[in-house]
Amino acid sequence: MIKFLEYAVGQYMTHPVKTVTRQTSLRELEALFAKHDFNAFPVMEGTTMVGLVTKFDFLKVFAFTTRQMTPQYDEIMQRAVAEVMTEAVVHVTPADPLTRTLQLMINLKARSFPVVAPDGHLVGMIAREDIMRALRDATRAR
Repeated sequence: MIKFLEYAVGQYMTHPVKTVTRQTSLRELEALFAKHDFNAFPVMEGTTMVGLVTKFDFLKVFAFTTRQMTPQYDEIMQRAVAEVMTEAVVHVTPADPLTRTLQLMINLKARSFPVVAPDGHLVGMIAREDIMRALRDATRAR
């Protein structure tokens, strides 16, 4: 287990990263969630990450509210990712220790984080499953 203390995000992140744009429709996003077992996709504008869209962001638009008693599925699915994404995104770097990233996930109740290099470019995603894999590897490395 002590080996886990030596692991960095860059060793376990998923890369290359699947991304979407602000203009991606929710219908396209749903298909991407179905095709790839990811909880979130970075939202890109050229080479710049401008946000993150999660399954939770996607599902929130279908919530029954006093203003929307019956969500209109087809109408909602035509909306753009820009309408539901989160712009203020917490990210980690490839050099960050997995211990710090795990603590951040716990504190923020997050499932994954974008991994951004020091030059500002998106280089990967780190998810709970990646950290679980690292924990398994650490216990095998005794």
